[in-house]
Amino acid sequence: MKTVTTSAHIEPDTRFLVTPFADRANPFVSLRIGGDFVELALIARLGTSEALRTLAAAAIEAAGALDAMATDAAEVTNHG
Repeated sequence: MKTVTTSAHIEPDTRFLVTPFADRANPFVSLRIGGDFVELALIARLGTSEALRTLAAAAIEAAGALDAMATDAAEVTNHG
């Protein structure tokens, strides 16, 4: 990955858009993640599909962790 560091909060209304650019000389896919004030565009060239799969797996893992936290918080609230 080329270097840039940023931080943004994912909100329930966060938008995701995948756009393929099938240019013969330099094909790529743009993955845009955006909200009202911030938009992040990831550019994936040929040969980077495994990195995108790893990103997707990490996002699924993060979602599972959030689900577990919500369950734990609900259990603490219900027992208190």
